[in-house]
Amino acid sequence: MRMMTWRLAGGIAVAAAMLCTAQISSAQSLGADTISLFPKNVGEFAYANLKQARSQKWFPQLQEQMLPDRFRQFEKFLASAGVDPNSQVDELAWGLVAEGISAKTEGTGSTDVPTGEEIVGVALGTYNPNSTEAFFKQQKLPSFKARGYTMYAFGTGSGASDLFFFFLDSSTAAFGHRAVLEKMIEVRFGSEEGLMRNETLFPLINEANGSGVVWAVLNPAYTRLAMQQLAPEVGQFPEAAKLVGRMQNMIINVEASSGLDGKFQAVCGSTDDANTLGQLVQAGFLYKKYQAQKDNPDLAALIDQARVTPAGDRLTIRMSLSDDQMATLIRKNTFALKM
Repeated sequence: MRMMTWRLAGGIAVAAAMLCTAQISSAQSLGADTISLFPKNVGEFAYANLKQARSQKWFPQLQEQMLPDRFRQFEKFLASAGVDPNSQVDELAWGLVAEGISAKTEGTGSTDVPTGEEIVGVALGTYNPNSTEAFFKQQKLPSFKARGYTMYAFGTGSGASDLFFFFLDSSTAAFGHRAVLEKMIEVRFGSEEGLMRNETLFPLINEANGSGVVWAVLNPAYTRLAMQQLAPEVGQFPEAAKLVGRMQNMIINVEASSGLDGKFQAVCGSTDDANTLGQLVQAGFLYKKYQAQKDNPDLAALIDQARVTPAGDRLTIRMSLSDDQMATLIRKNTFALKM
């Protein structure tokens, strides 16, 4: 099974944690030239400004708690070749292509959620491609050619979970699974349609872009998965499945001023759906708060601060968090991955 749902419920917590000092600079927009690199069929598209994350004193502890072992190893692999993700990567954009779900059932009206995924991403920063590629060649790593680019394998090059890495130019490194990386290259050469041709996701990407230092846009399948992770208690209500099944998209933004504000906008099937789902989410949060009060009162306090607001066909969930609250939650291992 490939990279599972670490990047969503937990990943949003990482994104939130990055930004407790983000008030020192404004949100940054991702350029259209970068967005246009991605394949049309990604189910989730996200962005994070990593440069700002490193100013947070406890960010390394949170990253250590949440980063899967596979990615710790991948970071070491890059570092051995002179690429330090912790200092050279300023911005990160990535897309996910779902596994375990068909094109027919990824849309609205289904209850299916991804059971695995392939990732494709770009890391924007400052690199020395010649020296890095020379090291990879010296180590005789498995590699594959595509349109003049050389993709270097982390692993045998034939394993289902193997990640690949190559440079598009001296400021853009691409990474991910081979099939979607090859598709990214074909998009670059114009033989595959890119994300800007996705008539549903691209307008939402434009809406989210620049309105948070971390943001993400999800298709219906990933929206259902997000709801399961964000408010799992909602699933206890019989009517919830139909409401969630009719959800169309989700937009996630993380902004910061004097504290932290995480905003989750669920695009529902109708105004009535948004109102009803809002009531169920509030009830689910109350139940979760009751469960957490004994073992994790800080988490209970966070849930208590959540605000659920329907407006038209959208349901907005806001969660605010102080620096001290996040530090306490990290100490209690709240964001540890449960794979």
